[in-house]
Amino acid sequence: MNKENQKHLTVKQYAVTQKGATEPAFTGKYDNFYEKGIYVDVVSGEPLFSSEDKYDAGCGWPSFTKPIKKLDYKVDNSLFMRRIEVKSPRAHSHLGHVFDDGPVEEGGLRYCINSAALNFIPYSQLEEKGYGEYKKIFN
Repeated sequence: MNKENQKHLTVKQYAVTQKGATEPAFTGKYDNFYEKGIYVDVVSGEPLFSSEDKYDAGCGWPSFTKPIKKLDYKVDNSLFMRRIEVKSPRAHSHLGHVFDDGPVEEGGLRYCINSAALNFIPYSQLEEKGYGEYKKIFN
């Protein structure tokens, strides 16, 4: 991450995206948030997830059944367990983890993502914010 991108991050956003921290369950601004739009990497603005694929997994973090685009994955053996870390492809921001306990009818995955790693772009602002090509997700 370049120094310019670091300037706009809060302490929590930096800790999550750059140091792999996890925000406490049920504290993130997008956990219980269901507006129509897309979620982008707070560091780079890369499109990550759609509200069309968001659901309440009851785990305390925003959960999605799939990403908008291909993400990067890394085996994470911290905390005495094996998990799969999810990272944004361009900025390599730590986003959260993916688990295989999601809705079976949607493919069975649960992308468990930190709110601090995300910015939300409302559907009504996709064009003006430069994400107009993602409107087709909602049609």
